[in-house]
Amino acid sequence: MEEKIDLSNLPKHIAVIMDGNGRWAKKQGAMRIFGHHHGIRSVRDTVEACSEIGIKYLTLYTFSTENWNRPKLEVDGIMQLLVKTIRDEVPELHKNNVKLKSIGDKDQLPSRARRELDEAIEMTKDNTGLTLILALSYSGKWDIIQAVKSIAGEVKAGKMAVEDINETNFCEYLATEEAPDVDLLIRTGGDHRISNYLLWQSAYAELLFMDDIYWPEFRKEHLFNAVLTYQQRERRFGKTGDQVKST
Repeated sequence: MEEKIDLSNLPKHIAVIMDGNGRWAKKQGAMRIFGHHHGIRSVRDTVEACSEIGIKYLTLYTFSTENWNRPKLEVDGIMQLLVKTIRDEVPELHKNNVKLKSIGDKDQLPSRARRELDEAIEMTKDNTGLTLILALSYSGKWDIIQAVKSIAGEVKAGKMAVEDINETNFCEYLATEEAPDVDLLIRTGGDHRISNYLLWQSAYAELLFMDDIYWPEFRKEHLFNAVLTYQQRERRFGKTGDQVKST
C-alpha cells in the first residue's frame, strides 16, 4: 500500500484523535487502562509510518482538558503511563531524528510528567525529521483563548495595533505556532466529531472517521490508507472544482 502513495502530494500536517482505547479494553473484558497500554504500539506504528513517507508534522490528541473529568483511577493510570512511555520511547525517537514537542496547559500535568516531557523535548530539539506534537491537557478553545490573551497583552503594551491583527499573525500566538494548519485529521473509534481539538488549525482539514477501528488496532497500513484517501480528495478552499483543476 505504501508504494501507491504519491510522495509529491503528502499532507504536511496530520492530526489524530486516538479514540476507543477504553471501549476496546472493555471488549477484551479488561479495565480501560489496558486499552491505553495497548495504544502505545499504535502510536509507535503511526510515528514510524509518518517518518517513512516524509510527513513533516504529526499531532496526537494524547489527553484533552475534558479528560481530567474522567475517574481518578483512570487519570492517574494514564499519567503514570505517560511518564513511562516518554522514558521508554524517546531514545528511539531521538535515534530516528524525530523532534518532540507538546501543546496544552502543561501546568496541569503532574510534576513528574512535566519533568520527563521537558527532558525529552530538550533531548530532541535539534532533530530535523518528523515533528511529533503531543497535545496534553489541550483543548482548541483553550488554545484560542490563550492566543487572544497574548495578543491583548501586546496591544495593551503598545506593541501591536488592533487593526494589525489578522489571520496570519493570530496563528503565531497559537500553541502550534511553528506548524502549518492541519491537512488531514483522523479519528478512530467511530465517533464523528472533532471534540474541541485544533479548532482553528483544522478549519480546512480533510476529516477521516474510522468507524470500525479502535485506536489499539491502528497500524501502519491504516495510516497509509488514510493518506491515500486524502490524495483522492479535491481540496478547493472555497474555489470551484474547475478553478482548482486549472491551476
